[in-house]
Amino acid sequence: MTEITHEYSLESFHEQITYALDNYHPHNKKIGDYHNIIIGGLGGSGIGGRIARLAFMKQMPIPVEVYSEYDLPAYADKDTLVILCSYSGNTEETLSMYFESRKRGSDIICVAAAGKLKLLALEQNLPFYSIALGYQPRMTLGFGLSTLVLILGELLGKDMTPTLTEIKKMLLSPNAILSRAKEMYATFKPFIFQKFVVVCDLSFEAVGIRFCQQIQENAKGEGFVCILPEANHNMIESYYSQRDTNFIFLNSGENARVNARFGFLHTLLTDAGNTIYVYPIQNATLLSQYEVIHATDWFSVWASNDKGVDNMQVGIIMRLKEYLEKM
Repeated sequence: MTEITHEYSLESFHEQITYALDNYHPHNKKIGDYHNIIIGGLGGSGIGGRIARLAFMKQMPIPVEVYSEYDLPAYADKDTLVILCSYSGNTEETLSMYFESRKRGSDIICVAAAGKLKLLALEQNLPFYSIALGYQPRMTLGFGLSTLVLILGELLGKDMTPTLTEIKKMLLSPNAILSRAKEMYATFKPFIFQKFVVVCDLSFEAVGIRFCQQIQENAKGEGFVCILPEANHNMIESYYSQRDTNFIFLNSGENARVNARFGFLHTLLTDAGNTIYVYPIQNATLLSQYEVIHATDWFSVWASNDKGVDNMQVGIIMRLKEYLEKM
């Protein structure tokens, strides 16, 4: 199978949403049947759960948590819905969570492209949602996130198809997003070897994590996330002078007091000579989040090209996997 480049993945990103819509089928579960929801996944397969959790946090009447571990929390039981996501279907932590879920008697939904998780779901007649093969796992967010949006929407009795269709329409004409991405990249191009710090509010925490993951895996650079207001109670004390850091602000604008905190931090960092890009965000809708994701994904690919690193390979991660196989 021909390896799909990151550029192709981004140029055809709207097709991932089409795939999720075309391949979705009802799971026939209702939110009232559960006391809590756990979404399990790691890396490129786990970030969709973090984004979906925050996208629905003001609508969900029960707790939703994302776990990227081998085990489940003590409260997971027969009244828990566990949604497991693994692109390869062979992620060892996710498979461990699967067996733990079975032991606890939890309901399970699986999302995968192949591997053991897919086989287990089919063998046990569990709700299963497919993802297309051939992509790098970190470039399959459109498949996984869109599927999770549909799953969680159905739990709430809400059809998310119109929302995803609107997002797909935006991505079919991405010139405005690309212009924004190029503007952001021009700001940091002279400092592309510096680390990145994303300062965000809670609504954009997972989107900020996604950007840092892409900088780490694609551009082999450091990326960290700081969330306001919490970071104003600690992180802010480290900014008495200029730092070797590129700052990106992601603020939904939903809270006036948080907005004021962003304003203070912007002045503090600017006065110290730091470079900041404030991404112009209108709200915390899924449309806005998909937009920022698409722009920052492109950013990470351009950064990898300028740094002369291979964004298709994750050598250290593969070395770790080989090391663990010997344990």
